Amino acid sequence: MRLFKSKFNEYILLTSLILVISLANYSCDSKGEQVEVETLSLPVTTVKKDSAITTFEYLGAIEGKVNVEIRPQVEGLLDKIHVDEGDFVEKGQLLFSINALPYVERLKNAQAAVEVEKAKLENAKIEMERLQPLIDHEVISEVQMKTAQSNYEVAKASLAQAEALKATSQIDMQFTQIKAPVSGYIGLIPMRVGNLVAKGDDEPVTTLSDISEVYVYFAMSESNYLFYKKMKEDSTARRLNPNVKLILADGTIYSEEGVIDADAGQIDRNTGAITLRAKFDNPDKLLRSGNTGKIILEQIHPDVLMVPQQSITKIQDKNFVFILKADSTVERKEVKINGKAGQNFILNENNISEGTTIIQSGVNKIKDGMKIEAYQQVPTP
Repeated sequence: MRLFKSKFNEYILLTSLILVISLANYSCDSKGEQVEVETLSLPVTTVKKDSAITTFEYLGAIEGKVNVEIRPQVEGLLDKIHVDEGDFVEKGQLLFSINALPYVERLKNAQAAVEVEKAKLENAKIEMERLQPLIDHEVISEVQMKTAQSNYEVAKASLAQAEALKATSQIDMQFTQIKAPVSGYIGLIPMRVGNLVAKGDDEPVTTLSDISEVYVYFAMSESNYLFYKKMKEDSTARRLNPNVKLILADGTIYSEEGVIDADAGQIDRNTGAITLRAKFDNPDKLLRSGNTGKIILEQIHPDVLMVPQQSITKIQDKNFVFILKADSTVERKEVKINGKAGQNFILNENNISEGTTIIQSGVNKIKDGMKIEAYQQVPTP
């Protein structure tokens, strides 16, 4: 009986061993049939050095180089509008006419007042000339002569005052013709013929924008601004591109590159950000005041290690790649990422070296030490 149990146990052990070996090489398909397990096939790539550009995006508001609010300098009824919204006008071109009749009458009154004061001055001069012989022959006292001289000076001052009022009236007359102070494009015109306009109106009669050049205003955080200043003054090859790009509202890149030419000079305490200004030429007048876009700053990396983004797997706050070893097994290795350039990550050279072969994609399917069948992926033409 004991001999039988011993032989039976040996049989069970041998059967289990054969089953384990079989399971290691075969699995069952959906029909219960045994199929051979294939080695996982994954693409690999070689870590190489190349030039790279990392970008920083900031929302921007576009304004014309000169934006002028056109406001009347005198009060009156709007007689005529000589331009239309969106028109391009040259400096000095007539834009609006205000009813000038009241100012014509004021100018006439001012001219008449000048003539009166001229006559008074002439009378005072004649009186002085009449008294002079009498003073010379001691017929009258010098006190009378001094009085005449005083009247003459008063008349001269009154004439100067009248001429000043006339000049003011002439200026007011000129202000009834509102002309363009700069060349540019006419904005909205909220006023209509017959409306009363005045200097103290809440809104201008229109705006005028010179858009031969435009400014794009954008804000960056304090930390980004410090980085920007350091990179701008960096004399090494790893630096910021001095030119900036503009992405328009439709997603296209504007044909002209710009330069950052000014900043606000201080950090906004409420937002913790600082406003900068980029200047762009606008030869085709494509950009208008009120447009929006994105400013693109580029940092240049001339000789760095890069790997595809899909080759990186993240575990908690750490990044890893899988290195292909000589025996076709993979080894997980932590890497440090220094930025993103297009579809690639820039790596710290202290963690990985050039020429290392890594798994290019499918890293979520493998584990450390796993054996795979590697192949080089053919680039898409």
